[in-house]
Amino acid sequence: QVQLVESGGGLVQAGGSLRLSCAVSGVRFQLQAMAWYRQAPGKERELVAGIMRGQSVDYPEFARGRFIISRDRADNTLTLQMNDLNSDDTAVYYCSAARYRNKATLDGNGMDYWGKGTLVTVSS
Repeated sequence: QVQLVESGGGLVQAGGSLRLSCAVSGVRFQLQAMAWYRQAPGKERELVAGIMRGQSVDYPEFARGRFIISRDRADNTLTLQMNDLNSDDTAVYYCSAARYRNKATLDGNGMDYWGKGTLVTVSS
């Protein structure tokens, strides 16, 4: 059974940094797309960063230049380095993976596996 467990969330001041990690276990096949999503109170879930099996990355405009996604070759760990955080980044952040889809979707629909999330709170 595939399990994704996020860690690294917490409270940080505006302008600060956080590094999120996602531990992946129970995988008996190659994962394709992996990604981080977030959902703020009252808002829809949105893509934060995606990474394909070949290490190609995809960032929405708000994350470009501030966030960096990476995955290890064995797909045991997915990380998200977040810099220059602001209050708009406050949300629950989720790790996600797809078995067949090679690119993460903007809203998370179609992704197969999800962690339970880790809360990131940015104080202004």
